[in-house]
Amino acid sequence: MGVRIGPLLKEIGLGQEIDYVYLEGKIIAIDALPTLYEMLTTIRDNKGKPLRDSRGRVTSHLVGLFNRTCRMLALGIKPVFVFDGPPHPLKSKTLEIRQQRKMIAKEKMEKAILVGDYAEAKKYAKQSVVIDEHILASSVKLLELLGVPIVKAVHDGEAQAAYMVKKGDAFAVSSPDYDSFLFGSPRVIRNLKMSLQKKEKPVLYELNDLLKALKLTQEQLVDMAILIGTDYNPEGIEGIGPKKAFELIKKYGSLENIVEKRIVKFKDPVDPLEIKNIFLNPEVNDEYRIEFNEPDYNGVVSLLVDEFDFNRDRVEKELNDVKRRLEREKKGGIQTSLDRFFSS
Repeated sequence: MGVRIGPLLKEIGLGQEIDYVYLEGKIIAIDALPTLYEMLTTIRDNKGKPLRDSRGRVTSHLVGLFNRTCRMLALGIKPVFVFDGPPHPLKSKTLEIRQQRKMIAKEKMEKAILVGDYAEAKKYAKQSVVIDEHILASSVKLLELLGVPIVKAVHDGEAQAAYMVKKGDAFAVSSPDYDSFLFGSPRVIRNLKMSLQKKEKPVLYELNDLLKALKLTQEQLVDMAILIGTDYNPEGIEGIGPKKAFELIKKYGSLENIVEKRIVKFKDPVDPLEIKNIFLNPEVNDEYRIEFNEPDYNGVVSLLVDEFDFNRDRVEKELNDVKRRLEREKKGGIQTSLDRFFSS
């Protein structure tokens, strides 16, 4: 779901477009699951169905993951993919709600396909995406063959990614969501899609800029998010959006004061102060290693072309771009050409 603070960021004008060259040489901690969801919902055929191989297995995620990762590596951007661990016990209600919504959306999608309403089918297809073991296992295998580091979180990938940025082991978290700010990430990048068709630029958000603009502390930002609703209390408080939550925090100073004075009534049967502690003191994995290896080029071709029916020429083209970049780095010449990237 992700905390709904996007409208507030737009209203105060935060977020700076950056060129890909700005990220050259920087390690980016990628929140893997929302990134895979994004790929699975956007990479589809004209009927709204995910791409599949000749055996009926979904491959949309592999298309997105391969292209995006190769293009980052070819430009000297160093991705580290952070995967969720077992869900935190307090997320059970959120997961239950999501599952119910996906089932309803899947039924509506199937009905739309039967009557030939593919525009409607696409809409519901995006809402019915499920990441299963095949998607996870094939994603991890591809990343390992590409020589890209993988980090396993204790629970939430965004918490682990934020921790890595706070430690200085990564420059920023890349995620479609803003939750990493709640876990204290100094920087979050959105729209790091590396698309050849759309020349959209990534947008960089700085936590310090956000707190300064709102005149809030990190703790108060978490308080505000809990009032709006998070993955731990998805229902939030009826009638309270970003603006109202901001007003309450500015007026009463903290979530503790709001709870003590019974200013609002929480729908979820979860202690809001317990949620606050999860964000401020998350469980993290401190035993991770960030080590980039030479891609197994033949292994990648074997996996994508022989196993999942990818076009050999396209796969080899992306890999050759990566190979040329790594060869230049070995020789000490790391300058890249964005013109070549965007003219491909």
